Amino acid sequence: MSSVPPSYQGHRYPVEVIAHAVWLYFRFREVEELMLERGVLVSYETIRRWCAKFGQVYANALRRRRPRPGDKWHLDEVFVKINGELKYLWRAVDQNGNVLDILVQNRRDKVAARRFFRRLLKGIGAVPRVIVTDKLRSYSAAHREIMPSVEHRSHKSLNNRAENSHQPTRQRERAMKGFRSVGAAQRFLSAFSGISPHFRPRRHLMTAPGHRAEMTIRFAIWDQVTGVAGLPAEA
Repeated sequence: MSSVPPSYQGHRYPVEVIAHAVWLYFRFREVEELMLERGVLVSYETIRRWCAKFGQVYANALRRRRPRPGDKWHLDEVFVKINGELKYLWRAVDQNGNVLDILVQNRRDKVAARRFFRRLLKGIGAVPRVIVTDKLRSYSAAHREIMPSVEHRSHKSLNNRAENSHQPTRQRERAMKGFRSVGAAQRFLSAFSGISPHFRPRRHLMTAPGHRAEMTIRFAIWDQVTGVAGLPAEA
């Protein structure tokens, strides 16, 4: 699938540096020091602006290259502390663990569940065969209203896949010492959920050679979506 890389016009750093910094930011966090080790002097604030500008663009391009989502969706919500207040991060993944969408909301009631369902259906452009949730009653109420023809399985132990998908977010939340606002959390996590999984294949199911081969493919895709692959080779 072809896609047009974003424009880097007006940036004094080359595309290779910007793309590499964005990858480091969404994968490892401590970017400024890693770039310095490579001889690139760039401030944390500059890297943050690059991520704000290009992160979602890269994430969307990666999502367009993924196979069509599965027909079994796992939904879950966890609390996140934003500027000292408790908010809720809603997440949906398919049966293969691919993140379908995330949404930060103030509540976890029927209105919030209904909003997330509608966002999912609009974004995916398809209706699932089955949705799996925990026993939060808001899911059942929203399910009856938004997608009554879809099978709904409600049981805590059935939803481990969605619960496990929150772990990278929790790790990053601790590293960032929380988020400053709902908008900042939504922007970061939306891009993070599209970029980070791309570099996290299911390593425990692979041999070492298989993992290296898979990562080579994934880095090549990254170069394509960021525009690095289209650059002329150095002499």
